[in-house]
Amino acid sequence: MDTRSSPIPVRLESVRDALRERGIDALLVPSSDPHLSEYLPERWQGRVWLSGFTGSMGTLVVTTERAALFADSRYWVQAEHELRGSGIDLVKIPTGAATHHIEWLAQQVRKGGTVAVDGQVIALAAAQALKRTLDAAGVALRSDIDLLADAWADRPGLPRARVYAHRTPHAVTPRAAKLAAVRQTMAQQRATHHFVSTVDDVAWITNLRGADVDYNPVFLAHLLIDASSATLFIGADKIEPALAAELAADGIALADYAGAAAALAALPAGSTLLIDPRRTTLAFRGRVPGDVTVVEAINPSTLAKSRKSADEAVHIREAMAEDGAAMCHFYAWFEAALARGDKLTEISVDEKLSAERAKRAGFVGLSFPVIAGFNANGAMPHYRATKASHAAIEGDGLLLIDSGGQYLGGTTDITRVWPIGRIDDAMRRDYTLVLKGTMALSRTRFPRGTLSPMIDAIARAPLWAEGIEFGHGTGHGVGYFLNVHEGPQSISKTIPEATMAMEPGMITSIEPGLYREGRWGVRIENLVMNVTATTTEFGEFLDFETLTLCPIDTRCIDKRLMRSDEIAWLNAYHATVRERLAPRVSGDALAWLNTRTEPI
Repeated sequence: MDTRSSPIPVRLESVRDALRERGIDALLVPSSDPHLSEYLPERWQGRVWLSGFTGSMGTLVVTTERAALFADSRYWVQAEHELRGSGIDLVKIPTGAATHHIEWLAQQVRKGGTVAVDGQVIALAAAQALKRTLDAAGVALRSDIDLLADAWADRPGLPRARVYAHRTPHAVTPRAAKLAAVRQTMAQQRATHHFVSTVDDVAWITNLRGADVDYNPVFLAHLLIDASSATLFIGADKIEPALAAELAADGIALADYAGAAAALAALPAGSTLLIDPRRTTLAFRGRVPGDVTVVEAINPSTLAKSRKSADEAVHIREAMAEDGAAMCHFYAWFEAALARGDKLTEISVDEKLSAERAKRAGFVGLSFPVIAGFNANGAMPHYRATKASHAAIEGDGLLLIDSGGQYLGGTTDITRVWPIGRIDDAMRRDYTLVLKGTMALSRTRFPRGTLSPMIDAIARAPLWAEGIEFGHGTGHGVGYFLNVHEGPQSISKTIPEATMAMEPGMITSIEPGLYREGRWGVRIENLVMNVTATTTEFGEFLDFETLTLCPIDTRCIDKRLMRSDEIAWLNAYHATVRERLAPRVSGDALAWLNTRTEPI
């Protein structure tokens, strides 16, 4: 960071002035918005604006004297580069869910001091945990002010993209049926009302999609449901009259986006409100009257949308095949360009791969920015090449490509690693160990209801046996033409919870990795779906159906490390990939597919 031209020190000082004026000792800036989203509209990218760190996750704390950014290993190299010269310390945390910033605040802020956080962008559950620790340290918490509002003079406004219907055949369950299912769970909880803020839940319940957030087809809105009607709080003119009439026919009225808090404040005495404390902000909870009973439980839609139906699975498999065909065309072009000696860069990989996806039926957009990292750049799990900073693909090494698409019938996410020039035995060993982890978990059979974090170690075992570890989760849930990262299941080292039970129809990534800082990175990722395998006297057991269709490069494999059953699994997978994709490609793409799916 060039401190002579960077605005970060000036912004930090303006925030510190605001702290001093109000007698506040520290400001907590989470990476979130009023919907607690992962991908944020520019208006709520306060942590990026104030720190200069552009990673998708991270927590910033600013005191009158110090500033610290808390980030996990996916972002350490990036954060060290982007924070250099800013005066902000990087605090390395083990996982994105870690809460080290809370303990840091309790230690840094004097007894009797005050910490501020904007209650509009912190989850109720997170605020409760923060308050418990601060109370014990004798530190007060203020959540009624947005300190960035004064310092951020040119803060962007709300996005204005139009909302559209997700229609049949891809939207296989009518919104009226989804509302009925939510109300059934409300009745079981004895709730008269249910408030939903998370944008993917709102989109799923209403069968609507939008473009307010990059890469995920969602829109900013809140939804308040009662026993017979619902109100969608959304920006003016975002829904055309004809679509508004369709919603009205299903019992959904429209109201101004800013009116959600007032609607909660106006709930009738004696009513019972169901909210998800991890998916509702502290500010909204604070508007609920004291004579309203509050039930805290996971959103019914969060569980329901994670379990894809058999009809949805048909469309998902089609989307995976279209995505696989796009990759065949891309990789055939890529290998031919390499052979010709064309000048290729990480940027040209991004542009060409995205262009091939755009040609496929049902494609709407990318599901996240393409990660194309050659050699050392591949060792940064969330690296992204830019025009100003990227690598040429030349010489020898490994190229990691993590990419995905949004299709009307599903969301894709895939990572592959390819050899460039000559690779050495150390690279082959790393590649093979990661592949063994991917295969080990892909082949696992487990009882229905197993908590997803319990199977995380299966993918890590081949790496652990060699004294190797990776800092991110092994797998995340994936939506149905929705968010590429979806709960509640998470294959990771997080503490298991009852809502993480693995059920039929759930789609999850399997993506172990290995990262040699400054040298190379390896990650091999497929999406899998839980399917019923067998029922015995011990209960129902599930298998993973591998959904992703793209060859796994065999030139990087050290076959001495592979067992015969692992080779058999890989050959069977490649036979399926060839069978499913061959009818969709021709010419060079078909020749490439046939070559890369040859048995070993």
